Amino acid sequence: MTAVKLSDMMKKRQLLSFELFPPKTDRGMANLSETIQQLCRYKPEYISVTYGAGGGNVGANRQVCRMVRNAGTVPVTHFTVIRNTKQGIREQLETYLKEGVDHILALRGDFPRGETSTGGDFNYATDLVKFIRDEFGEQFEIAVAGSPEGHISCRSLEADIGVLKMKQDNGADYIMTQLCWDMEQFERWLDKIRRAGVTLPVDVGIMPILDQAATINMALSRNGCVMDRELSRLISKYWIFPNPFDKAPFDDSLEQKKADFKKAGIEYTIRQIDKYRSLGVEGIHLYAMNKWKDVSQIIERSGIRTLI
Repeated sequence: MTAVKLSDMMKKRQLLSFELFPPKTDRGMANLSETIQQLCRYKPEYISVTYGAGGGNVGANRQVCRMVRNAGTVPVTHFTVIRNTKQGIREQLETYLKEGVDHILALRGDFPRGETSTGGDFNYATDLVKFIRDEFGEQFEIAVAGSPEGHISCRSLEADIGVLKMKQDNGADYIMTQLCWDMEQFERWLDKIRRAGVTLPVDVGIMPILDQAATINMALSRNGCVMDRELSRLISKYWIFPNPFDKAPFDDSLEQKKADFKKAGIEYTIRQIDKYRSLGVEGIHLYAMNKWKDVSQIIERSGIRTLI
């Protein structure tokens, strides 16, 4: 059994955690070391580390997990079924255990570009959860994804909640949610999953609003998130012409708009955290995007943690 059970801690208090991704360059990896040290000042209960489709960056993922562990907190590795065989999964998970990583976010993962299947032995995260439990017992604590607006591949919200219940039945320990800016929808989802018998703690994934293009891209290219009226108005108010994705925008107020949008976005993120905390969620999981200064401002101004 894992030495630290995050799901047990969630029953006693609201946790704080971060998500990082493995950098692609040596310089990025060197800079990440300082980011981890700065984030650990806030004593997060864990830091999750993303995992590329098919495990293409698994070496870098393991390196970041070691950095997190050496910094004194719990690493939670993402893990997908994309292009993974049962034997390959078994061997990789044994390696993680040997390196002291015994917390995992079990995911199906995004299909590689141009492909329409996982290309591995499993098609769903539910299969991966069951496999890990059957093969490793309680050696891993298993988190699973939850989609308050329904996964974009699922035929309905009700079907998606049924899948979430199956993940619980197959041995999951807690839920990490996908992005959700629609608070009314999140409350409906929370009520629906509880009525469906899903009792797992809910750790809410939150992406700080710092950049227009990144916000729109995250909402529409991967998650199919609804941008609520307040966020849509912010993007419109500080819209960069001709559009925020243009590499050479002709907007005369470019730098001022970027600065104003980031300031307003941080305030929006803090209000969102307030709303989630008031709902009694078991954890706040901030996507740090490998940066610490803006995230630190959000933590300090929201009052989630102090540096006492």
